[in-house]
Order: sequence, then C-alpha cells, then structure tokens
Amino acid sequence: MNATDRTPADLLRSALAADPARPLVTFYDDATGERVELSVATFANWVAKTANLLQGDLAAEPGDRVALLLPAHWQTAVWLLACASVGVVADIGGDAGAADLVVSGPDTLDAARACTGERVALALRPLGGRFPQTPDGFADYAVEVPSQGDRFQPYAPVDPEEPALIVAGAAYTGAEVVERARADAPALGLTGAGSRLLSGLPYATWAGLSAGLYAPLATGGSVVLCRHLDRLDKDAVAKRIESERVTATAR
Repeated sequence: MNATDRTPADLLRSALAADPARPLVTFYDDATGERVELSVATFANWVAKTANLLQGDLAAEPGDRVALLLPAHWQTAVWLLACASVGVVADIGGDAGAADLVVSGPDTLDAARACTGERVALALRPLGGRFPQTPDGFADYAVEVPSQGDRFQPYAPVDPEEPALIVAGAAYTGAEVVERARADAPALGLTGAGSRLLSGLPYATWAGLSAGLYAPLATGGSVVLCRHLDRLDKDAVAKRIESERVTATAR
C-alpha cells in the first residue's frame, strides 16, 4: 500500500492498482454454509455501486451519519468502504433514530425504523440475494444496487481529517482508521502481501473491524471473514485454516 494513502478508500484504490485479481475478502457463514470469495476488483466494483447508490439515490452528503445495523459480513465490508468513498460517517450499531440514514440486516429492522431518513435493508442471503418481499419502509439493497454505475466519483473530495467511523462509542477520522489499521498489522500477524488472516471476531468493536477488514486492506493482505465460527469444532477450523492457506488468526 502507498504511504500517501490517508483514507480507507485510498487503500482500496491502491490495492486495485497493485493487483486487482488477488483475493481480498473470503466470507463464510457457518450457519448457512455460504462461502463467497471476492477479488480486489470484484469488491471494488461492489463498493463503487454502493457508493453511487449512497451518494445518488439516497442523497447522502459528507458528514452525514449512516447507522450500519449489520453483522460481520462481506456486504458490511462493502458498505464500510462505500461510506468512506462518499465521506459519510459509518456508525456501527448506531442509534437509528439519530442517524441521517440507516442500513439494516434482517434481524434489526424494527430498530432501524426509528430512522426518519432513508432506510436500506439487506437480506444477507447467499450470493447477495434479495428479500422474498421487500420490508415495508425500506429499499432492498439487492434490488437497488445492480443498476448503479461501476465507477464512482465523489461530488466533493473526502477529507481524511473528518470523522469517518464510529464503533463501540469511539469516533475515528479516515486518517486515524488507516493509521490504526497499519499499527495493528504486526500483532495480527500481517506481514504484507500474501498474508491471509482468518477472523471470527464481530464487527462491533475496533478489534473486529481492524482484523476483519482494515488491517488486511492496509497491508496488502486478505481476510477470511467467518460468521458463526463458533459452530465449528476444532478440527473443522483447522481444516479451513489449511484449505484457505491462512497465515494468522484472530478469534
């Protein structure tokens, strides 16, 4: 990654320029058996489409707060980078009633209805599938995002010194996210390109976000993001570590 990268969106652009074909996020849901692998290019395409939805259809502006009521999931990772691309604040598990927009999974729709702004719902089904019936009062992400543009350009440059992330009550600027992610890398066993970190941590803390997205992205590595990893026994986890060529773990 480039030393001049100051925001998470910068990190993604550098990763795309360096090696678009390499894996970036491999996601497992051990409650459903789902496995999805996204290359840097595929992940960046989802981010661009989501950022266009956020900036265009949802009229989000830099400084707006987006409550992300979502678990550790590859689509959550996409939304985090889309928020960074637009310059809005991603508030993990935040108060929907105090947010400008809300993005909710299927289990938090009631809490999300407290938001008086735009509401987006994610079914979190395998392969990014849509809801059988769109929840009342929400736009279905899987319906809205495919038609969005594959390239994104923010209306205004994103200021790395402005707030970008709120998690567990702590706020971070874009620059702080990048700096902390880089600082976390050695302890997580991320040594650069080729490092592959398996994370079973939730996204509700900085540690989970760093291990499950930001630190691998900041160091040219990749993440094997596992939801419901506790459903696997020790042998199954060891088999995954071997088959995915994992070099470090965070659980």
